[in-house]
Amino acid sequence: MSEVTRSLLQRWGASLRRGADFDSWGQLVEAIDEYQILARHLQKEAQAQHNNSEFTEEQKKTIGKIAACLELRSAALQSTQSQEEFKLEDLKKLEPILKNILTYNKEFPFDVQPVPLRRILAPGEEENLEFEEDEEEGGAGAGSPDSFPARVPGTLLPRLPSEPGMTLLTIRIEKIGLKDAGQCIDPYITVSVKDLNGIDLTPVQDTPVASRKEDTYVHFNVDIELQKHVEKLTKGAAIFFEFKHYKPKKRFTSTKCFAFMEMDEVKPGPIVIELYKKPTDFKRKKLQLLTKKPLYLHLHQTLHKE
Repeated sequence: MSEVTRSLLQRWGASLRRGADFDSWGQLVEAIDEYQILARHLQKEAQAQHNNSEFTEEQKKTIGKIAACLELRSAALQSTQSQEEFKLEDLKKLEPILKNILTYNKEFPFDVQPVPLRRILAPGEEENLEFEEDEEEGGAGAGSPDSFPARVPGTLLPRLPSEPGMTLLTIRIEKIGLKDAGQCIDPYITVSVKDLNGIDLTPVQDTPVASRKEDTYVHFNVDIELQKHVEKLTKGAAIFFEFKHYKPKKRFTSTKCFAFMEMDEVKPGPIVIELYKKPTDFKRKKLQLLTKKPLYLHLHQTLHKE
């Protein structure tokens, strides 16, 4: 085993233990983050085509299955209605498999399949892969035999229990205005709450794919329940909305633009907010408007207070 691979396995093992520790302590936001970051690293290795990998194709398949298990555990922590939850004790069975991946030759203990080879890039990561923003004409490639399986977003969380004197926020995402709205494939919005340093303050949520596209609008009509009482959010926090869509020719899901709402904008009723060019700037330091046209993200806020 090379020093590079040894170091890689140690990092993976440490990340898995960190996530399991957060999980057992009830720090679910931190656990979900750790699981999702590790799953992304494992998926990348499982899908790697380079020749200098020390992992065999069978080992890559096992690594992909471990990533799928991490996704299952992450989903179980974000759901209150999961019938067949992937439990923490199940997850802990993965540690010796990952540690001994180069010699592991038993049947994988869970009936899962590696996550499909469809790339979902981190904000800004797609900047290295594309040189122009123009969309492919007519969504060419969407029906080609080698096109990737459709990703099904939708990780919306239920409303938190109410607390006396505390305020909960429901944000209805109504629609977003885009000049090429009709060309967007499988569009959805990722919602996150960040502090001034871009650190997550609540679990990240994805809307389902948009309900319809019409003229210059993509319609969602979906409610997002903020996963923290408004009074508990740190000073300078903001709610981010990243509009994402699938690019069949390039075979990845890309962030097209983003919007955000600061805490002084949290008021009951409708609000329209401006759209900014990618990459998503969670620190809000280098903002560039997407367009000079009157196209916005349309929201409606409802405050719940006992």
